[in-house]
Amino acid sequence: MKLKNIKNLIEKNIIAFATSDKDIPNVIPVACCKVIENKILITDNFMRTTSKNLIKNKNVCLAVWNKNKGYKLIGKANYFNSGKWKKFVGNMKENKGLPAKGAILIGIRKIIKLC
Repeated sequence: MKLKNIKNLIEKNIIAFATSDKDIPNVIPVACCKVIENKILITDNFMRTTSKNLIKNKNVCLAVWNKNKGYKLIGKANYFNSGKWKKFVGNMKENKGLPAKGAILIGIRKIIKLC
């Protein structure tokens, strides 16, 4: 399964985004994701625990689904609070009026079909 094959599902549905520090997992809903350059781009508008976890542990897991299909995506995330990706999310129409504090770019290593 390739990321481009589930691009619409990712960009049109809420995604569960899971991170973890050394011991405690954290999951949040993310309403706006973009598939860019075969990676997933997420904006940090209001993240606290998630952004702290990414400093300690870049391994992440996402789940996306609708009533017909679902996928678990496993990858590594990089957090950007400046530069190209931070500017990109700051200019997205979906982030208008929101803080766009940072950008999270996730390289997906594995996609697992859930249903």
